[in-house]
Amino acid sequence: MRPPYLLLDVDGVLIPFPDADGTTPTTHARHDVVPAGRSADNSVTVWLNPDHGRLLMDVVRTGLVTPVWCTSWRQDATTLIGPLLGLPTLPYIDLPRPQITTSHPNGYLWKRDHVDAWLGDSPAVWIDDDFTSLDHEWAVERTAKGTATILIQPEPHLGLQPEHLTEVTTWASQLPAAHAV
Repeated sequence: MRPPYLLLDVDGVLIPFPDADGTTPTTHARHDVVPAGRSADNSVTVWLNPDHGRLLMDVVRTGLVTPVWCTSWRQDATTLIGPLLGLPTLPYIDLPRPQITTSHPNGYLWKRDHVDAWLGDSPAVWIDDDFTSLDHEWAVERTAKGTATILIQPEPHLGLQPEHLTEVTTWASQLPAAHAV
């Protein structure tokens, strides 16, 4: 049996949003990247914590989860963001590019329906900064139906913290399949 998926968002999780005064955490270093479809003179500045790669790999090496990018960065997460953190090539959910003006067009995170279809009946821990109460209810309902699911929601101006990854390993180690490995 495959370990549960660890779904990773990028913006607000690995790349924190600047505070009102434009500052980002001092733990993060500046990088300029060129996403697919952009010219070299149209780069995007991102701020990444170099410790995140090591911390994520510590979780991955436990074998308790299977990491997958779940972000609007799509393949750019694996070709641009991952290498800056020292991460290996990870699969990604090929999310659509919806024409929406809010990330919650139906009252919940726009990615959720796509993620639900992609996951099927696979258990998952999903780290994203943009969940609503309806997303949390969805996770509870999936778990109640026998598909273990938790959502971890970092504060978007701080991003991923070590305690979030501790929560991932604690949760995954308590699943019945974890004891069969």
